[in-house]
Amino acid sequence: MARDLELGVDGRVTPSLHPQIVASLEDFDSDTEGELQQVVEAFTHAYETVGKVLDAREAVENDLTLTPADRVLRVADVADKVMERATKAFDKAAANMRSGIANIEKELTTPVQSRAAHTIAAEVRAYIRGLKAEGKSPMDFVRNAIVSGDTDTAMSALGGPAYLSGLDPNAQAVLLRMFHEKNNPALVKRQRAMQAAADLLDRNGGLIFQSIEKAVGVYEDPKTKRKFHPNELRKLKQSSAKAFAQLGG
Repeated sequence: MARDLELGVDGRVTPSLHPQIVASLEDFDSDTEGELQQVVEAFTHAYETVGKVLDAREAVENDLTLTPADRVLRVADVADKVMERATKAFDKAAANMRSGIANIEKELTTPVQSRAAHTIAAEVRAYIRGLKAEGKSPMDFVRNAIVSGDTDTAMSALGGPAYLSGLDPNAQAVLLRMFHEKNNPALVKRQRAMQAAADLLDRNGGLIFQSIEKAVGVYEDPKTKRKFHPNELRKLKQSSAKAFAQLGG
């Protein structure tokens, strides 16, 4: 359920980087907030970072002592200092989401141990295995047991080698995950929320660079109309400084 983080809005920054987009995920609530908090923080940092670069842009526009090219360089210097932290926060959150998803997947595919007495479990498996001779599906039988909450029957079938219940390994793996999902919905919800957050990070991560690049801008030569990006301007400035140094030497 989406929750309002009650954070401010900067109309200059794309809403796709606002942390509210994380809190608006379907499974974001008190059960999943702990895992997703670092994602909220990553988006918050990115949102504020773009805002800082835009602030710098506005500040240099009022500095009449700077040339248009100098203004671009000043903003680029600010951007270089703050962008790396923002992108690293996104990368770290994405890596943690993937790690968490993998850990939960292990839990959802962990083999179960039958709670029924050995003889009873053996009889259940023999019965399920014998369904094939009657033209029935052992997999459907176990699936129905899981859905109906017949835990003992399901665990008897899943608590031993697949062939003992007339199942192939792939079918048993599917049923095992289904069993865990049925009996631990909170874990499934956490994994689903983390997957949604990971997808959001991957999808919107590129907006950090795009937004900052746009905020920094380029210098356009009024005569040739050629556009110079910050790195090109830095090289020109370095070449000029080197030439002046040689003249002075």
